[in-house]
Amino acid sequence: MTAHRTLDVLVVDDDPADTLMIEEALLDTPEPPTVHHVVDGAEAMEYLRRRGAYQDAVRPDLILLDLNMPRMSGHEVLAEVKADETLKSIPVVVLTTSTAVPDITASYVRHANAFVTKPMDLSSFESAVQQIRSFYSDVAILP
Repeated sequence: MTAHRTLDVLVVDDDPADTLMIEEALLDTPEPPTVHHVVDGAEAMEYLRRRGAYQDAVRPDLILLDLNMPRMSGHEVLAEVKADETLKSIPVVVLTTSTAVPDITASYVRHANAFVTKPMDLSSFESAVQQIRSFYSDVAILP
């Protein structure tokens, strides 16, 4: 059995430029994941619970979650996902511009699998996203 697998990734981010950079970095790989995108925390929960327009949504293997979003913050999404018996096994990587210690601590208290600050330069940003993808597709064994 090989550890490598094609991932289904849910990107939860309200910034169109960041979303585009994340998607491009994820797709610029030999075996790109399937990428799904929602623009805020409330939409993320609709997607994850397969409600409304997302009744046929695929359960993601990985969630890349921004913290600062309208309607429902990433902190709230993380708390709900990790409190839900059917969702809590999905790895959640917080991918945000924040470097604030309270954000980092709160994310881990809410059981984030990792906290990654979005690098400011494009090359480092792409590298960080590709390393996350590589870890979860090539190294980690997912449920």
